[in-house]
Amino acid sequence: MRSIWTGSISFGLINIPVKLFSAVEESSLDMDMLDKKDHAHIKFKRVNENTGKEVDYANIVKGYKIDEKYVILEDADFEAADAVKTKTIDILNFAVEKEIDSIYYEQPYYLEPDKGAMNAYALLRDALQSSKKVAVTSFVLRNKEGLAILKPYKNVIVLNRIRWEQEIRETSELKLPPLSKTKAKEMDMASKLIEQLTEKFDIGQYKDEYSAKLLKIIRDKAKGKKQVTPKLKVVHKQSDDLMSMLKASLETKKKTS
Repeated sequence: MRSIWTGSISFGLINIPVKLFSAVEESSLDMDMLDKKDHAHIKFKRVNENTGKEVDYANIVKGYKIDEKYVILEDADFEAADAVKTKTIDILNFAVEKEIDSIYYEQPYYLEPDKGAMNAYALLRDALQSSKKVAVTSFVLRNKEGLAILKPYKNVIVLNRIRWEQEIRETSELKLPPLSKTKAKEMDMASKLIEQLTEKFDIGQYKDEYSAKLLKIIRDKAKGKKQVTPKLKVVHKQSDDLMSMLKASLETKKKTS
């Protein structure tokens, strides 16, 4: 793996030099975009809007529009906004992880201790593990300030980006049933079904079956095999008799157990 950021964790008076690595990789298949006529690769070019000519990446700058004019920004301007945060993961405070709603979670990264930081890194990791707390931090990555938590995962500290509160949309525009509408008997039956279907979570039992099936189709097509598309029955309206459906669901589970 190649690091995408280097800096340090600021923990009280302790600075822990670290390297940042992406913790995830896509499981979907890597597709190429081709011309339908001759299957030639489709290339994307950075083109000047006025001249229509291609622009080298080295000649592209970033700008912000004010009063119909662009203010051009350079690397030094981004660092001047907060030079400390461009190289520091600043621990703001510690919190109980379950108090952070899952809707805020965005992107996980691995943190690796840099030279001479093994002991300090281990201290922070083990202290987080022992306290069962997470560290709430702020830092700057790719010229954008981010909020994140630090938490131990196996023997590594994971930095998990979380969204700012203002990035979460309000639910007021959605048409939703009131919380008090569910009937007591239906709620009791639904709770029993949930309990019946509850298992210890094991991430290993869940696989990306869609990508595997799609790859099989690709290999079959390469061999000239004809594909048969299964007919799907789409239900647009559920029965209003929730009790009978809940009872049937419970009975189905009993038979398969």
